[in-house]
Amino acid sequence: MIKTLAIIPARGASKSIPNKNIRPVAGRPLLAWTITEAQAAESVDRIIVSTDSSKIADVAQEYGADIPFMRPAELAEDSTPGILPILHAIRWLENAENYLPDYVIALQPTSPLRSSVDIDASIQLAERMDADAVVSVAPVNHHPYWMKQINDEGILRDFISLDEPITRRQDLPNAYALNGAVYLARREILLERKTWYTGRTYAYVMPIERSLDVDSPWDIYLADLILLNRKNDGNNNPN
Repeated sequence: MIKTLAIIPARGASKSIPNKNIRPVAGRPLLAWTITEAQAAESVDRIIVSTDSSKIADVAQEYGADIPFMRPAELAEDSTPGILPILHAIRWLENAENYLPDYVIALQPTSPLRSSVDIDASIQLAERMDADAVVSVAPVNHHPYWMKQINDEGILRDFISLDEPITRRQDLPNAYALNGAVYLARREILLERKTWYTGRTYAYVMPIERSLDVDSPWDIYLADLILLNRKNDGNNNPN
C-alpha cells in the first residue's frame, strides 16, 4: 500500500502577521483548518507538524497532529528556503523511526481554503501519471501579458513586450500561478533533487475560490469571511 506523509510546516516567527499560524480564523487557529482537511483526506497515511514553537506544537496536538520533533532554530529563520524543513523532517523520521513514506506532501497552513478533495486528487494525479511531483496552481486573475511596470521617470511600460498587443481576453493564452496549497513529491526525488520541480512535475489546477494564500491582515479578513460563510452554509468541504 502506498504511504503518503503530510508535513505541515509552521514556524513561530512571522513578520507580516504576529503568530500567524495560530491566529484565530472563523473560530479556529489558522493551522487547524489544514490539519482538519489533512485528517479527512483518505490518501494521507500520517500527519506531522514541523515547528520551532511550543505554542504551535500545543495547538497542533490539540487538533490531532503529530509532533515527533521540534524544528531546529536555524531551520525557522526568515531566510530559510522552504524545502529545508521538509528535508529535515524526512531524514529525521527515517533515522529516528525508520519511517519511509512513498510520497511526501507539504501543506502550508496559509492555505486554509484547500480541501481534503484537493489533497486526495493531487495524490491520485501523482499515482496515475507516475509523477515525480505535483504542485498546485490556480488560473491567474491578472494575466501577465496585460501587466505593466513603471520606469524611473514614472512612465508606464509593458511588463512583457509583444510584437502585437492582445486586446481581447479570449485571445490570451492560459496562465497559472502557484497558489501554495499543495507540494507533493516522491520521497526519493526530494532527497535526491532537493526540489519540487523536475521534468515530471505535474500541475494540479485548483479553483480561485480555494486558492487564497494568507500573507497579510487583509487575507486573514477574507479567510475569516469565507470560512464563516462555509460553516453557516454547512459546506466545510467543497468539491
